[in-house]
Amino acid sequence: MKTIFFFLTGFMLCLTASAQTNPVISSWLQNTTGIKGRHYVSGNPTPINDADSVNVQTVAYSANSVYIRTKGVPSYITGPFLDGNPSITTSQNAIFKFPLTPAQNTGIPTNTTGGNIGIFINGVALFDYRDGVSWKNSTNALAGGPLGGMGDQVWNRDAVVAEKIGFDCSKGHPAMGNYHHHQNPSAFKLDLNVISTVCNLYDADGLYMINATQHSPLIGFAYDGFPIYGAYAYKNIDGTGGIVRMKSSFKLRNISTRTTNASGVTVTAGPAVSTTYPLGYFREDYEYIAPTASQSDYLDEHNGRFCITPDYPLGTYAYFCTVDSNLNSAYPYVVGPTFYGVKNVSKVTSITEPVTIYNSTATSISKSDFETIDVSIYPNPANDMIAIQLNNMLNNNLTVSLFDISGRLINKTMLYQGSTIAYFDTKTLYAGDYLVVVSDVHNKFTKMISIAK
Repeated sequence: MKTIFFFLTGFMLCLTASAQTNPVISSWLQNTTGIKGRHYVSGNPTPINDADSVNVQTVAYSANSVYIRTKGVPSYITGPFLDGNPSITTSQNAIFKFPLTPAQNTGIPTNTTGGNIGIFINGVALFDYRDGVSWKNSTNALAGGPLGGMGDQVWNRDAVVAEKIGFDCSKGHPAMGNYHHHQNPSAFKLDLNVISTVCNLYDADGLYMINATQHSPLIGFAYDGFPIYGAYAYKNIDGTGGIVRMKSSFKLRNISTRTTNASGVTVTAGPAVSTTYPLGYFREDYEYIAPTASQSDYLDEHNGRFCITPDYPLGTYAYFCTVDSNLNSAYPYVVGPTFYGVKNVSKVTSITEPVTIYNSTATSISKSDFETIDVSIYPNPANDMIAIQLNNMLNNNLTVSLFDISGRLINKTMLYQGSTIAYFDTKTLYAGDYLVVVSDVHNKFTKMISIAK
């Protein structure tokens, strides 16, 4: 009880601070340089430039709310979607209204639903586990969603499992143009066990790279207004214990037939567990096992916990993107299957109250922040290609330049805010030493790399 009181008190103190220090105002990636979206089409590994601006366009706030204007387009390349999805990422031209003071739901928890249940800080939508498809007992088949018709909605298909082939390299796909993630928005190729080959030809990155040595960044907000973090955090809720992976408290049930729910109540039957419908194919294959007092790194039934984070030093309730030890997505992935707080975020057609426009003053990265940037360049020595990987959340654009040892510029590209990786094709370069320079208007980082032929 004392612990709960401590965090509730700290949380309320946070909320009384200056509005512009409230992370729900200051954490969004605002597109101040006119970056446009890009997408792949099937069979062509060269991205196509789009007309829509990426990330968040404007942030405005009132005494009680913050308004996020976004087109829902990320800076990382989207597509292709190899399951036959005919859609591409298109502008949503949306305004989302978030509370400045999110509140715990003390009544019956609200279920997550199909469609948007949160927004990532780049303005891209978050969906829960489902794809609208469920088992239909009378026809002994799946129905609903992209398959058409309506299933029983008793055994609901898990989109992360069933639609893997339809996700792009960044683990996202569109629904009628609304590009979204059901899971941790980090590229497939960055997982320790790579379970999709889509990045082999259609290379792209994600919103951030999982770093097991650092507290994951704040990457979004759920529709109850509470923050969403990546996969790693302080082990203990008071900010101690080192950095560990946050773990889901949902486990696969020990069943071979699908005739009861997790409470043991008989329900309309689904298909038997098989290679076609393995455990984990349906959301109801899981059960929640409440963590013990010693399991401080396990999350609650909403996939979150009260804790101290870098953005909320006095504590907040926060959701986490759960992954397994191989960094592959782990159910319930981000938020759910119920919200912790009062679901009150809404999509509005206009702003109808006086607001203040929040303008991020960070046109470049401060020297101290730049010095903490963790850059990996690989392979070294290289042959046909080198990759420049940023192991931090990128809030501003960076220029990446390749020079020969005499200082002659060979090539130049950009690392855009809300992305993690850039590439140089080195097939035509002679063997020897080269310099990679990562810079903004005030700072630069230089590293030597060798090309071997």
